[in-house]
Amino acid sequence: MQEIRWGVVGPGRIAEKVVEDFAVVEGARAVAVASRSLDRARAFADRHGLERAHGSYAEILTDPDVDVLYVATPHSQHHAVALAALRAGKALLVEKSFTATTAGAAEVIDLARQTGVFVMEAMWTRFQPAVVAVRDLIAEGAIGEVRSVQADLGVARDYDPVDRLFDLALGGGALLDLGVYVVSFAQMLLGTPERVVAAGSLFPSGADADAALLLDHGDGRTATLMTSLRNALPGQARVFGTTGWIDVLPRFHHPDTIVLHRAGAEPVTITRKPLGAGYAHELIEVTECLRAGRSESAVMPLADTLAVQTVLGEAAEQLGVRHAEDAAIG
Repeated sequence: MQEIRWGVVGPGRIAEKVVEDFAVVEGARAVAVASRSLDRARAFADRHGLERAHGSYAEILTDPDVDVLYVATPHSQHHAVALAALRAGKALLVEKSFTATTAGAAEVIDLARQTGVFVMEAMWTRFQPAVVAVRDLIAEGAIGEVRSVQADLGVARDYDPVDRLFDLALGGGALLDLGVYVVSFAQMLLGTPERVVAAGSLFPSGADADAALLLDHGDGRTATLMTSLRNALPGQARVFGTTGWIDVLPRFHHPDTIVLHRAGAEPVTITRKPLGAGYAHELIEVTECLRAGRSESAVMPLADTLAVQTVLGEAAEQLGVRHAEDAAIG
């Protein structure tokens, strides 16, 4: 079996969690890490047993022993790193949100398709066993035709203008950090909406504090979504069909349990535990796609990533949020 060798770009909080799940991914291994701080990269490598630490993002692109990069930098840095990696022929798993802007996402996706190099957004939710069970039930007709999706995800964070979450230059705000989950979940089940209506409020930095979105599909199908960095939300999702509904219990973006409700029947509770901390499933998907020579995932295709980024961009524009890409690779 071909071993797939991974490099980590951006050794932050999410990367600390993701890299530990390589322990349960067969045939994949994290071998290198890159940071704008060599000391930080070395500390991460020491903690996780990685062989090499690079003191710049550009440096890891020329590492011949890295097959695929997991990009976990702030949102606004994804675009520049991804473009440089594609030009270097490195496959990519890019954290969500995929980029800070719709135009940035389109540029990365266009280059991926031109080069044929594998790229996938790291939307781990789509690969959770409980979410796979939701899709399977819907495909079997368990709740009839899906007509509506409700989802919310929010946390209470004290405002700090220098924190990544609140800094527009780093892609701060609720939409890109948490809203991407509710939008991607709705897009997975309903497809791309015809119209986006958004309302919310901003922090003093100009980043969005909270948002409520109505996604209109033009045929009566809708999604009603909420996200917030100002206050905690349950983190639940509900999928309504013509003959029943499915509750995805908190927190829906990495759930263990779903409940199927059908007219005239008792509710059915289904539990599906993830491997490791839950990140293993997206790592397995990328690893298997690379072995098979695929240029993108069928579960998290690039068209879906662009559709989600478009909704986020339209919502941000309506709220008066102005995101931008960071052109420096570092």
